[in-house]
Amino acid sequence: ACVCEKNKRVTNCRLENNLCRCEAIGSGVTVDCSTLTSKCLLMKAEVMGSKSGRREKPKDAFEDTDGLYDPECENSGAFKAKQCNGTTCWCVNTAGVRRTDKHDADLKCNRLVRTTWIIIEMKHAERNAPLNAESLKKFFTDTITNRYLLDGRYISSVLYENPFITIDLKQNSSDKSGGVDIADVAYYFEKDVKGQSIFHNSARLNLSIDNEEVKLEKTVVYYVDEIAPEFSMKSLTPGLIAVIVVVVIAIVAAIVVLVLTRRRKGKYVKAEVKEMNEMHRGLNA
Repeated sequence: ACVCEKNKRVTNCRLENNLCRCEAIGSGVTVDCSTLTSKCLLMKAEVMGSKSGRREKPKDAFEDTDGLYDPECENSGAFKAKQCNGTTCWCVNTAGVRRTDKHDADLKCNRLVRTTWIIIEMKHAERNAPLNAESLKKFFTDTITNRYLLDGRYISSVLYENPFITIDLKQNSSDKSGGVDIADVAYYFEKDVKGQSIFHNSARLNLSIDNEEVKLEKTVVYYVDEIAPEFSMKSLTPGLIAVIVVVVIAIVAAIVVLVLTRRRKGKYVKAEVKEMNEMHRGLNA
């Protein structure tokens, strides 16, 4: 037996040629514990864990239903291009993020579209003084290369615009060459900063810059694919639709007011002309 240091969501661990190999929960796919496990297998294990009630959740926790689903994974651990929930299906990218509208089971997803650019945006809590940009860049570069095993050349930039920290990860399909995938790195990182570490010892990510702890208020991950996503108007958020409706109503209301105003003005002019004619008739009489 052995311990999978880089993934606690596994079972049936054993040593093979001095390497620890285990089966991912929910899929049974064998994973190599010397490197990161694919995001697809991790999501599947998380869904299985939440269904069985094994994982302990904070009392105020709620599920991000748009982000977490039970994915179909290839034997390699990659996401299948087409994902379904019952009779509803959609296409995903290599990060497992939906990139089309939801359709019925007849939907065709010709291939798995690669996510080539991931933007991780964090906002730190209010501080008396801004962070040192160089120290911040060194901390996140070292953390991503050492903790998540990503080659430093895939870290495109680490930008600090108080209070926002933005990390750009870029990796084309031809670049990966057996190393870890930026989608998996971003998933591990996001879980770490939210206090839900996937590593076996649950070692908390020590977010400390210049020996000072940095508290994050918000973390958002954005995905850019090699091919633009295929969303229609139906996928617009209710808020945006509401804004569009309000604008349309405002335009219609303005037209109605304009028409009524012109009508009233026309009636007033006609009445004035009629009164003048009657006065002339009275004088002539």
